[in-house]
Amino acid sequence: MNLTNLLFLAQAAAASPAGTTTQPPAFMSILPLIFVFVIFYFLLIRPQQKKAKEHLKLVESLKTGDKVVTSAGIHGIIANVKDKTIIVKVADNVKLEFDRAAVTAVEKSPETLEVVKS
Repeated sequence: MNLTNLLFLAQAAAASPAGTTTQPPAFMSILPLIFVFVIFYFLLIRPQQKKAKEHLKLVESLKTGDKVVTSAGIHGIIANVKDKTIIVKVADNVKLEFDRAAVTAVEKSPETLEVVKS
């Protein structure tokens, strides 16, 4: 075969009869992107929103006497609850003021422990 025959065959293969294009519908090309977004939503976005709601519920339920752990790892008992902050008693005569959102966990309050022991 010479070069002319190869060019002729290449042009014949590239040319297709009019009206017989085999392109998929437009939504089929977008379908993989939608599928990836759905996976991201269920694996990343939804659990993060659920965790944020639980943390907000925890922060709203803080009350004096609760034993808490802050995001800095400080353990203490809530001495006073304000609108945006809490005062945590860490040791005798040592009180620290934290933002309410800094609380990561609430352990059982001392009053609850006394009721359980009785």
